[in-house]
Amino acid sequence: MKSEIITGLALPFAGTALGSACVFFMKRRLGRSVRRALTGFASGVMVAASVWSLLIPAMDQASDKGRFSFLPAVIGFWCGVLFLLLLDCIIPHLHMDSDKAEGLPSKLTRTTMMVLAVTLHNLPEGMAVGIVYAGFVSGSAEVTAGGAFALALGIAIQNFPEGAIISMPLFAGGKSRSKAFASGVLSGAVEPVGAALTIAFAGLFLPAMPYLMSFAAGAMMYVVVEELIPEMSQGEHSNIGVIMFSAGFTLMMALDVALG
Repeated sequence: MKSEIITGLALPFAGTALGSACVFFMKRRLGRSVRRALTGFASGVMVAASVWSLLIPAMDQASDKGRFSFLPAVIGFWCGVLFLLLLDCIIPHLHMDSDKAEGLPSKLTRTTMMVLAVTLHNLPEGMAVGIVYAGFVSGSAEVTAGGAFALALGIAIQNFPEGAIISMPLFAGGKSRSKAFASGVLSGAVEPVGAALTIAFAGLFLPAMPYLMSFAAGAMMYVVVEELIPEMSQGEHSNIGVIMFSAGFTLMMALDVALG
């Protein structure tokens, strides 16, 4: 079990690091169509993970509530949405292709705020992996090793393009390749740390597991709707984003069913 947990924690971070390493092999910044495609793919994975890996198992765990088994999912989901809304309003961050920072006023550099934007995006993903593995460690019947691995693998796959999306523009903006790579890797560091802390306190979280899984789903959905979908729809011919969204959604759905 220990090796399975370590693998699950390492996979998403490895995806971000490998994506960030693209800065060493690519000479030009990512084109808008490529970024739209990658963002759409990441969105599809996150939406499918929210439904199949988090919300459905959360309602299954609350099946003893009968017709009201949806309540923990609804409450947790909205808590996750509101929590990310709060962070979005407080933490200074800057989205790609944007000149106006969001969050509280600060004197942080543009690079730092771009990294914070991706870190804010990665936070719910780390929470999701940690909560699912916490359920697995605690012996929850609704969370299998295969299901937890499917979520970690899906997050790792969609973290690969995210790593490239953060490191390549930093390099194009004047950062050295090594510093751009380090910034991309740093943006994903919150995932394994948050997941490990969640697993460490798995026993305490077990009674609230349906709420916590739904909380992570709500947080991820907030990121998708507030940030990723608008980015993948910018400009003309945004259908590439829709197609890649569908591809990411299908892949994550298939992984969860096949491995879970």
